[in-house]
Amino acid sequence: MVQICSMKEKEMEKLKKECLEFCYRHPLYSQGTYPVFGEGSLNAKIMFIGEAPGYYESISGHPFCGAAGKILDELLDSVGIKREEVYITNLLKLRPPENRDPKIEEIKAFAPYLDKQIKIINPKVICTLGNYSTAFIFEKYGLKDKLQGISKIHGKVFEVGSLFDSLKIIPLYHPAVATYNPNMKKILKEDFKILEKFK
Repeated sequence: MVQICSMKEKEMEKLKKECLEFCYRHPLYSQGTYPVFGEGSLNAKIMFIGEAPGYYESISGHPFCGAAGKILDELLDSVGIKREEVYITNLLKLRPPENRDPKIEEIKAFAPYLDKQIKIINPKVICTLGNYSTAFIFEKYGLKDKLQGISKIHGKVFEVGSLFDSLKIIPLYHPAVATYNPNMKKILKEDFKILEKFK
């Protein structure tokens, strides 16, 4: 187990270095901000994938550290999961200006890094947060025909893979929705209950 862990650490460190070098040359990069690579347990059973870093994330270099991050922590806590037990990252590693939606070419540019992160961690469950990461993961795993807006598929479990190595994909609302509409927190908490069985 220790050997596997150190192998994963080496692979992830190498990938992080490559990703940061790429970020510093990318048009989205701006002075005084940080790329947000991702963090958490490299042996996580559950991996969360958001859309892109927000303002506070790009200043700190840590994913989900602003208001949405506080809600995510609260949601994890509600099902008895510690943040350090999961792995959290985003589709884009740099913040788009004014938090605009990611462009197709930006998603394509950052996709190889996310693909490799998934491969290194090899989670049992991928939770996509919001429409963009859900669309990307559904396409990656051949679920494009099952893709609908997040309001229709949130909290549902989609299974891919073989009998011996299956992966569960669970689309969820982005925690930021509860910062605009506090009533959404109840729905998010209900959706998160499904994660209790994958701890």
